[in-house]
Amino acid sequence: MKPPTTFRTRGDFGENAAAKFLKKNGYRIVSRNFSALGCEIDLIVTDREHLVFVEVKTRRLDPSSETILTKPAAAVDREKQRHIVRAAKCYLAQSEPCGKKCRFDVVEVYLDPRLERDKVIQIHHIRSAFTA
Repeated sequence: MKPPTTFRTRGDFGENAAAKFLKKNGYRIVSRNFSALGCEIDLIVTDREHLVFVEVKTRRLDPSSETILTKPAAAVDREKQRHIVRAAKCYLAQSEPCGKKCRFDVVEVYLDPRLERDKVIQIHHIRSAFTA
């Protein structure tokens, strides 16, 4: 795979990696890139008990130090959380009731900065990262 040339391409790469990770860990993908009222939810997944709204944040590590100064989840600030919750409410209003509790997770995808093409070096799943 060629290296991403745009922010959106890197985001898509991270979302694909997060979806594979979640599926491997027993989640079922219900929807991807759900949009409503100008807000977007990257992934909507289910497990046995929950309907989970997932925000994916993808970052390259700093090539000089191989660290990252700010965790990707820090980008999911109060304003971003409000947008995700608003979109989640729209999703719930237009979908069939599933009888599951809702949860908001963040998946951090870390990429290796030393390679020409993207390679995931770590994925961190934060369950219940915030509440509505």
